[in-house]
Amino acid sequence: MAHFVVVPQWQGSASARAMQLIDGAAAIRGDLPSSACTAVEVPAEAGESQGTGVRRLSSLVRTWERVREAVAAAPPPPIVIGGDRGIAAAAADGTVGSDVGLIWFDARAALHDPDPLTPRAFEDSTLRAILGGGPAALRLPAGRIDPTRVVLAGVREIEEAEVRAIADLGISRVTVEGLRSPDALRAALISTGVSRVFIHLDLSVIDPSGITGVSAPVPFGPDAATLITRIRDVRAIAEMTGASLTGFAPASPDTAIEDLPTVLRLIGALA
Repeated sequence: MAHFVVVPQWQGSASARAMQLIDGAAAIRGDLPSSACTAVEVPAEAGESQGTGVRRLSSLVRTWERVREAVAAAPPPPIVIGGDRGIAAAAADGTVGSDVGLIWFDARAALHDPDPLTPRAFEDSTLRAILGGGPAALRLPAGRIDPTRVVLAGVREIEEAEVRAIADLGISRVTVEGLRSPDALRAALISTGVSRVFIHLDLSVIDPSGITGVSAPVPFGPDAATLITRIRDVRAIAEMTGASLTGFAPASPDTAIEDLPTVLRLIGALA
């Protein structure tokens, strides 16, 4: 049985609905076997940027340390669930290495380089942190994962600086249209040369018609059934070392109930 590390982190979110990520994590945890879950306590306070380009950094660092401990203690492969996409960096910390690839199912690339003069939410820089960028307290060691072993899947809200970073770093990209066929993602993964992979899935990647509990929806995404099939395709050709599922922020208990079957099917594909 898979083991789930549930992290109701909200401090890394850029959304005005950030606190609803706590409710989303709780709703998911309520439908998972309690014996297969580890709950990570998240600081109550927002935290300070401490002169970095990352908002609420002090609280994020404390959560990162707790996630690292929980992931290390969990039977492999751990699946980290809940909160903003920033938890993907902490989840990847103990489960990726130079021989591991990364599939990034997300509407956003999260490749911003933090600037102390204009602080941003950490989730905007999550993938940059995984690749060794940003403040030292919130990043993986440079070289832990080779950018050429990263595949962006379904990313469609992207700024010019991120487009340049993708080209400069040699990151592969599969469009939403490409996800509708198994060939594009399979070819992109095979081209990385890896046999092991970490899978990140932020619910923003799903078209808003298929899920309502997302704080910052992005139109024209794939449906959940397509994602489930693509996750299974990935797992059929590569060993999964770990995973993260993020971004569930239901506006109310009723909408949480409506979305949970979809979320649980996605978790089932990862597990």
